[in-house]
Amino acid sequence: MKSNTLTHKFAVVSVAVCGLMLAVGQNARANPQVMPPSISLAIGDAHELGLVNFIAPPASSDRLSYVNHLIGMALGSQDSLFGQHLTRSDNAFSQLPQAVLAGHVNGTGTAVNLGAGGLFSYLFASYNDPNHGSEVWYVGDLSGVIAIPATAGGYGLSGWILFGTNIPGVPDSGITAILLGTALGALGLARRFLSSQF
Repeated sequence: MKSNTLTHKFAVVSVAVCGLMLAVGQNARANPQVMPPSISLAIGDAHELGLVNFIAPPASSDRLSYVNHLIGMALGSQDSLFGQHLTRSDNAFSQLPQAVLAGHVNGTGTAVNLGAGGLFSYLFASYNDPNHGSEVWYVGDLSGVIAIPATAGGYGLSGWILFGTNIPGVPDSGITAILLGTALGALGLARRFLSSQF
């Protein structure tokens, strides 16, 4: 009987700890450390996917369409989309994944934090949109803080957006925490059931 009571208490404590982890995990924040950029991108470098010329400041969904259209263009080719002129770079990449709007990040400075890597695949940087246009870089193979040019064609950076890709089968952190809590609860119940059988 004493073993059964201990198992029951263990299961209750396990569920309480999992619940506490889920509740606290929603508000957990790391103290950001400002790191110097480790890589600097340049206009026309090996990461450039292409250029979208002379666009008025578009919505994020339009920028997403420009990126995905550039992905499908032949190397060194030119095309138009929504009345804007697109130029695909001569850079050949391995198979490029489609960009998605979910999880995109906007910014304005020349330092861009890509995180640990694998979260973002494309960087769309606008340079005084109606005058120069926007540069698009593939950043799926980069991580950490990178630097982008402050000017392009003599015009200043007006903002940027990072797009990720949809990776099927990879749960987000909320789902992962729920799955972990469920697994720990199931282990506690299984232990209780098995100990009561003997």
